[in-house]
Amino acid sequence: MANNTSETLNNKEPNIFKNRVFQAIIFSGLFLQIGIWVRNFAVLLFVMEKTNGDAFAISMISVAEFAPIFIFSFIGGTFADRWSPKKTMVWCDILSAISVFAVLTSLIFGSWKMVFFATLISAILSQFSQPSGMKLFKMHLPESQIQTGMSVYQTVFAVFMVLGPILGTFAFQSFGINTSIAITGLAFLLSAGALAFLPKDRKLNEGTAKTTLWQEMKSGVSYVLRKKELSLLGLCFLAAGLGLGFIQPLSIFLVTEQLELPKENLQWLFMVNGFGMILGGAGVMIFAKKVAPQRLLAFGMLVNAIGLAVMGLSTNLWITLTAEFFNGLMLPCIQIGINTLILQRTEGEFIGRVNGILSPLFTGSMVLTMSAAGVLKEQFSLVAIFETAAFFFILGMFFILPLYNQKAETKPLEVQS
Repeated sequence: MANNTSETLNNKEPNIFKNRVFQAIIFSGLFLQIGIWVRNFAVLLFVMEKTNGDAFAISMISVAEFAPIFIFSFIGGTFADRWSPKKTMVWCDILSAISVFAVLTSLIFGSWKMVFFATLISAILSQFSQPSGMKLFKMHLPESQIQTGMSVYQTVFAVFMVLGPILGTFAFQSFGINTSIAITGLAFLLSAGALAFLPKDRKLNEGTAKTTLWQEMKSGVSYVLRKKELSLLGLCFLAAGLGLGFIQPLSIFLVTEQLELPKENLQWLFMVNGFGMILGGAGVMIFAKKVAPQRLLAFGMLVNAIGLAVMGLSTNLWITLTAEFFNGLMLPCIQIGINTLILQRTEGEFIGRVNGILSPLFTGSMVLTMSAAGVLKEQFSLVAIFETAAFFFILGMFFILPLYNQKAETKPLEVQS
């Protein structure tokens, strides 16, 4: 009798770490993070070396990373809803690897400026791949395990926030740009290899009428506007992006002006933030089933607002480091809360388009205030700018409050055993 009960429980709640899809996505994510961080830091250090630190050339690296989000995010999300997720992700990784090896060939025989295309092309392809990855979570994980799965996935990202810069810098300084780019291409191929272990894609919604790309894009926008929770999530994205954009370029001045320390001390802020993210991701993983994602998101926004306000006012290094640590600790709550809400509140056939609409909202608002941050600093004090950033996080929290006690109502895609 006890054995039968145990078997029933196990059938109801399988171990997520034994889930074949989850394993493939996590290993793919590990290889992708290695490739991305080696590429990003190798390209950054290489361009700095070639141009003697030219600000315009270095800014073009950021353009190559962020521009595809504006241009291709919604288009990529729409195609992700039309295409099979496994094939989409595998081919994106293979094409990224091919583009990286093409750039490597160009570096050996041609112009060094081709290095920008290594970042640009893989950034474009990620706009097709990333929403397909979210679709796989929706398709293959039980509803109760989605938040745990996202917690583990975000923890991988958090670990590389700490280790990635070290790994990328070591690769470039030890082996140079050519080998670093080759490592990036190999990592993308290994990611595609990991995804090959995914179950075969199924055709979804057979029998539904064929629609054009334009019709599907319009229906995606209508879907987000029609669903109150997704519209509120979009406003939260907007507020968080505006707040982050203010502080992103000005952290260095927090060290040099507010704390009156040498600029090299900025590394300690990044380090404690990274460790906070790792602990935060692990914490959410443990309590994932006990806390609803909208509550996780609201709490994360509130603590980040308090942290930013404290950082703006603090003139003590340890107080600033403590606030930065809590900001890092709560960042996974925000990221995991948002991704889980998207997966829980969105029908499977709309996940790509919803992701393609919401992501540019966050990035676009962040880039907007990043562009204005330097000018605003000349007009207002650093304290005022950080307090304004904190206000935007509070505003984002208020947008989420109507969902605080709401339960998920969407039907997930058929879960494949």
